[in-house]
Amino acid sequence: MNSFYGDYLFILQSALNNVLSDIELIRAWKKSCGYRDPVEHCKGRIKSEESMIDKLKRKNMKPTLDNARSKIFDAVGVRIVCNFVDDVYEIRDIIKSPSSLQIIQEKDYIAVPKPNGYRSYHLIVKTRVNIPGRTLDVPAEIQIRTIAQDSWAALEHQLKYKQEIDNMELLQKELKRCSDEMASTDLTMQTVRQMINGEIK
Repeated sequence: MNSFYGDYLFILQSALNNVLSDIELIRAWKKSCGYRDPVEHCKGRIKSEESMIDKLKRKNMKPTLDNARSKIFDAVGVRIVCNFVDDVYEIRDIIKSPSSLQIIQEKDYIAVPKPNGYRSYHLIVKTRVNIPGRTLDVPAEIQIRTIAQDSWAALEHQLKYKQEIDNMELLQKELKRCSDEMASTDLTMQTVRQMINGEIK
């Protein structure tokens, strides 16, 4: 079977490297100015060819590279995990300030969580990839979330793809309850940190 991405895989890898480099530049700049690094960790991935084909089919699109390039925006994905909720919005604001990343779309699933309890801040950006003879604007998805939100999402992901599981409805209710409790804890921890730093009394 021929590779689905083909030569475009190089473009995707270059785009991923660009976004990760931009995030590392933000972190280095914060630290060089004497500020706390708001990022706990950051990682990226290129959506596997199998996952991309499956996603195109789920969206009733022909599984072609042209559709993957023009209609799916998360072939390149970056996840930024922060300690506190206000760190999420700080990173968001820095990314949205003048930079090499062009903001295409944003969704705040922290302020307005999904019905199942999912919380995260999503940005769709475009990054410029220069190759001999031309320049391409390649989309990428950036997800920004707290450690608690990331842990919850990992567990929910396991549940989503688990086959033939008993008590699915009960587990979904428990996950939603956990999400609400974690959100409350996130805000409490942020308040405690602000009190320690003298930001509030």
